[in-house]
Amino acid sequence: MLRIAIPNKGSLSGPASAMLHEAGYQQRKESKELVLVDPQNEVEFFYLRPKDIAIYVSAGRLDIGITGEDLLIDSGAGAEPILPLGFARSTFRFAAKPGTATSVEDLAGKTIATSYEGIVAKFLAERGIDASVVHLDGAVETAIELGVAQVIADVVETGTSLRNAGLEVFGEPIMTSEAVVIRRTGAEAEDPKVQQFLRRLQGVLVARSYVMMDYDCRVEHLEQAVALTPGLESPTVSPLHHEGWVAVRSMVAAKEAQRIMDDLYALGARAILTTAIHACRL
Repeated sequence: MLRIAIPNKGSLSGPASAMLHEAGYQQRKESKELVLVDPQNEVEFFYLRPKDIAIYVSAGRLDIGITGEDLLIDSGAGAEPILPLGFARSTFRFAAKPGTATSVEDLAGKTIATSYEGIVAKFLAERGIDASVVHLDGAVETAIELGVAQVIADVVETGTSLRNAGLEVFGEPIMTSEAVVIRRTGAEAEDPKVQQFLRRLQGVLVARSYVMMDYDCRVEHLEQAVALTPGLESPTVSPLHHEGWVAVRSMVAAKEAQRIMDDLYALGARAILTTAIHACRL
């Protein structure tokens, strides 16, 4: 069986399980379950702390895993990302009290508090900046108020919590991150079971990004309509009972669907429908 590590809690856990469910895999019903066997799909899922997943995968104990790219880099484990999953996106930034620093060069000689010591140390080393890094678990905003550090490095979404603590971000982002599928560095790239798993997840990503659009249009407007909905290879076009009309079916990007419907309607197309795609293979 293919052995896969899944986050057991946190912001990665729910979206990862939802994606796997959409891809046709069984998922646990109770959060206390640590292992789930899906015999129909020949997969065994292990629910682990997100920070530990890269270590287990790099050791070869598990074939692949889903974790955050930031957690992978912070672990320093011998694993690599093989598929971005499009959720749990975040930006990692430096922050301090106003006037403390304006660029990363100002970090020299300062103490930085963070929960991601590996990422920060790597960032500083690559730029030749000599600064101290203090590892803290949990919220790091209070580290400056308590005198533990002059600067913090943390995940920033809206920045509200930082502003509430009297802090502001500065300098270039340390990194951006999202959920990724990882495997051990040097593992067989063409493992059939891994490739099948990746195809299923890619199918979910495509299904989430596209809708199926159907509409009727006059034959004389077909070329203009097809230019708006070219599809992946080409749209399906079928004659209607009423002479001079055709039915068109095509995949279109979900984020563009409403605009395309407006343009088709202006062109004279009618009965314009969109339907969700639940699974896909390209």
